[in-house]
Amino acid sequence: MNPAIDPRLIARLSTEFTSLGEHLNVLGRDLDTLHRQVLAEAMRTAAQTEAGTGVAGAEQGGQPVQGTVPTGQEVPAWNAPGPGPAGAVPMWGQPPVGVPGWPVQQGVPTPPAPGWIPPTGPMGMPAGQPVPGPVGAARPGWAGPGAQPLSPMPGLPQQRRVVAGRPVREPWWQREGVISRVLAVAGVAVTLIGVVMLLVLAAQAGFFGPVPRVVAGGLFSAALVGVGARVFAKPGGRVGGIALAATGIAGGYLDVVAMTTMYRWLDPVVGYVVAFGIAAGGVALAMRWNSQGLAVLVTAGAAVLAPFVSTELMLLVGFLIVLQIAALPVQVVRDWPWLHVIRTIPAVLVTLLAVVGTAFDSGAGPDRYQALAAAIVIAVTGLAGAVLAGRLRAGDVTASLSFGAATVPMLAAPVLFSGRTGPTVVAGAVAAVLLLVAALPWVPKLGAAVRIPGHLAVVSALAGAVALLEACVGVTEVQTLPTALFVVAMGFLAVAGQQRSRFAAALGAAYGGLGALAFLFRADPATLAGQSEAEAHLGIPTALSAVFLLAVLAVAAWTARRLGLLDRESDATVLSVFAGIGGLYAVTALTVSLGVATGSRDGFLAGHGIATVIWMAAATAALLFGLRRLSRKSPQAKVALVAGLLLTGAALAKLFLFDLATLAGLLRAAAFLVVGVLLLMVGTRYARAFADLNART
Repeated sequence: MNPAIDPRLIARLSTEFTSLGEHLNVLGRDLDTLHRQVLAEAMRTAAQTEAGTGVAGAEQGGQPVQGTVPTGQEVPAWNAPGPGPAGAVPMWGQPPVGVPGWPVQQGVPTPPAPGWIPPTGPMGMPAGQPVPGPVGAARPGWAGPGAQPLSPMPGLPQQRRVVAGRPVREPWWQREGVISRVLAVAGVAVTLIGVVMLLVLAAQAGFFGPVPRVVAGGLFSAALVGVGARVFAKPGGRVGGIALAATGIAGGYLDVVAMTTMYRWLDPVVGYVVAFGIAAGGVALAMRWNSQGLAVLVTAGAAVLAPFVSTELMLLVGFLIVLQIAALPVQVVRDWPWLHVIRTIPAVLVTLLAVVGTAFDSGAGPDRYQALAAAIVIAVTGLAGAVLAGRLRAGDVTASLSFGAATVPMLAAPVLFSGRTGPTVVAGAVAAVLLLVAALPWVPKLGAAVRIPGHLAVVSALAGAVALLEACVGVTEVQTLPTALFVVAMGFLAVAGQQRSRFAAALGAAYGGLGALAFLFRADPATLAGQSEAEAHLGIPTALSAVFLLAVLAVAAWTARRLGLLDRESDATVLSVFAGIGGLYAVTALTVSLGVATGSRDGFLAGHGIATVIWMAAATAALLFGLRRLSRKSPQAKVALVAGLLLTGAALAKLFLFDLATLAGLLRAAAFLVVGVLLLMVGTRYARAFADLNART
């Protein structure tokens, strides 16, 4: 068989012709059915025409016509609809049975009475079966003796649904081109490993000199590229040509890496330039041949084997960055998603290793800035590629995910510096840039000019949020960290409510949750309950954090309403319960912290007394809210009543179990008086509300 003909195409065409033949068979049966129906219609029309002609001749001859009654005479009883004597149904041309003196004209059919409906069968055709007519009309089914009886309409042939046969999928190893591609990739890998052995192992074993090894590697690589071009031009030589060319280009790149890092024949800058030329030439050849596989094989082969011919980590990072930059222009004209990943991941992994290794190496002073510069270049290259791809193909999610991976070394860069200033500045700068990129679609003019897709904005916002968290941790102490997190949470929630962005709301909720955890770590229930622990850990920073927690809850409620999260009453009830619990805890921490911050010996006790009164006031508000909505029988009213009663029980338990034992005389009396007045008020309102409800029902 000619190798240029695709056997899969032949198999698909054969299947399509088989399906077409089955459809033509069905079409032939349908046409035959239509032909029989047309013949039956013609026969029925001819019978009606003959009947009309016989009736006209009888009227012209002055003879009475059967089935008609002279004017002024009554219709005989025998002519009434229904079966005749003995249950027989008369036919046209036969006299009624049992009626003497009725003139009969043989051979002249009598027309059917008005209102008679011809019997019908399938598709409206005659079926030869009598059908009852309207009340008062003659019975259908009459036929003259000269008329030829019509046979019932044959039913439509049973048609079964014909489903086009699906081509049987061959196993992947039997498909055309799979084995050849696997062998080609294996050949590329083995050949490149041989090049590495020539450059490294031969040098270690003392075979040949440096010059013969490098020259042999370069000539061998050039020869592979030339042979690959010739093979590619021949029929069926695409796979082999791509494999040979990819091996040669990657081998040449590795040769340059060895000359720069192992033998020091080339200055690093010159080595980078030459390597960039080789990589760019390989990418250009891949674009000319329209082969993503060629570009991927060149990039992957050079990136995976470059560490084996490199002796310095930072130089290796530079060569991998060169590969990333050389493959960048492809995104402008080609949609090659695998190339985004292959050109980014090796540089990210090696740079991250360099950042971490340099951070733990106390003597690597200059390398810190080199690692930082490498992380910046990788992030900028990833951002440029994602923006270019997004402008041309808004649905290119792979480019955005590759950019997210490219920001990882930059997010780890703050560990390169000690102290607070360096890490905070680096993290803050990264956060500012990434959040600015994420906010560009919301700026009318800039968003229309840059055209950043939504998925890129999401990835950038997520990375910027991580960098901002690093900045918050670096700039604050343990006491002030919750305040910083709550401030950031309020910012994200405010933007989410303004722009109606659920993702920004999710970031704000995440920061709020982290701030709540940090706040609980500082002001846990044990600290709030013990005076010594409270005086040791609570103060103005804790009170400020509690105030910002209340502010976050308020902004979150506004944002939830803007986003439509409170449209359903059940959702609004659940969120209100959690917000109420958080608000009561924040108020308690606020009052106790302010009491401790006064420096008075009774400040802690006064704070708890005020907290008890606030608890009872909140319970009263919940009960009044539920009683006001009691007549509506809404679930929210029931939840409010239950929550108010539970909170009343908690306030009374705190009053008798904690405040009674710890508060001083005047504070204790004040707390009991206020709580008692609130209980009297809510009890009176509770009784009146249920009395009004019973009166209505």
